[in-house]
Amino acid sequence: MKPYFFDTYAVATSEFGYSMGIDAKEGLEKAREGIAAKLGAESGEIVFTSGATESSNTALKGVASALKEKKGKHIIVSKIEDFPVLNTAKALTKQGFEVTFLEVDAEGLADLGKLEKTITEETILVSIQHGNQEIGTVQDLKAISEICEEKDVLLHTDATHSFTRLPLDVKKLPVDLVTLSAHTIHGPRGIGALYIRKDTPINKFMDGGFQEFNRRAGVENIPGAVGFAKAAELVTPEETRHLEAMRDRVIDRALSDIPKVTLNGSLEKRLPQNANLTFHYVEGESITLHMDMRGFAVSTGSACFSRSLEASHVIMGIGGDHERAHGSVRFSFGRYNRMEDADAAIDAISEVVARLREISPLMEK
Repeated sequence: MKPYFFDTYAVATSEFGYSMGIDAKEGLEKAREGIAAKLGAESGEIVFTSGATESSNTALKGVASALKEKKGKHIIVSKIEDFPVLNTAKALTKQGFEVTFLEVDAEGLADLGKLEKTITEETILVSIQHGNQEIGTVQDLKAISEICEEKDVLLHTDATHSFTRLPLDVKKLPVDLVTLSAHTIHGPRGIGALYIRKDTPINKFMDGGFQEFNRRAGVENIPGAVGFAKAAELVTPEETRHLEAMRDRVIDRALSDIPKVTLNGSLEKRLPQNANLTFHYVEGESITLHMDMRGFAVSTGSACFSRSLEASHVIMGIGGDHERAHGSVRFSFGRYNRMEDADAAIDAISEVVARLREISPLMEK
């Protein structure tokens, strides 16, 4: 990224522009080609954005704007989507759109039977994520895309947490829009992308210039795009298998070494870097703070760690209650973790949970 900060720092220009701008444009297009190759897409189908939030907003609002007069105003999203999709869908209801929040089962898998029955002639878009941001459940995109294709409905998927970690080839899957972000694969923050299949009806989300094939207004973040492409290039199958091994070690040891623990999400259909567990009778925020003091960064679905002051909508969406959501802890594994880190984390959390349960009124009850 450094050359595009300090040397080739111009705005991307056409082939008839000045040399520094042309060089910047070449760097941008090379990055676009790199991201496209990872999806099996054409480079012209990749639009760089500021991140997953903008990508999902563009997908939902852009399609809604393009098709509301031509086809209808009905959209389907799963109940456990990440906030960029969930809250964008809710915002569209204030503009007269009808949104169906699709049920999921106890593992977080979308109900395909209900999906098929819920699609009507007015349905313009289905948005179901590839891998869940909190509990790690991976959806059956092939089955979902086949239903949407048969019903002639556009499909958007948020692949923020699955891109490069799981197979996703848009040549083989009839997915129309895909949200991507760099920060989940050790890339820079503030850069993402939206895959838009050729000829997909979609309007611009922001007005302004004609950048990104006139799909997104605003000067491109060229260092970010270059960094995103490099981050995607650096992900290897060996690294992903290493993440899976650490994930499995934490899940196996937590379920065997610590009493009263529930795995959240699917055991089999799961992101390689995610383990989410509920430690019953203790508060997740207490666990998080105690783990932080021991040098471990984990997160929780507790309302105390949410600005909305609401318990995790994902845990609630899979049939959990407030107690289960408040005791949930997510472990996310990355390139720089080792197996000894996974073991040390379970050793630490075993001690933390035992001590917290000694003073827990829930445990006494």
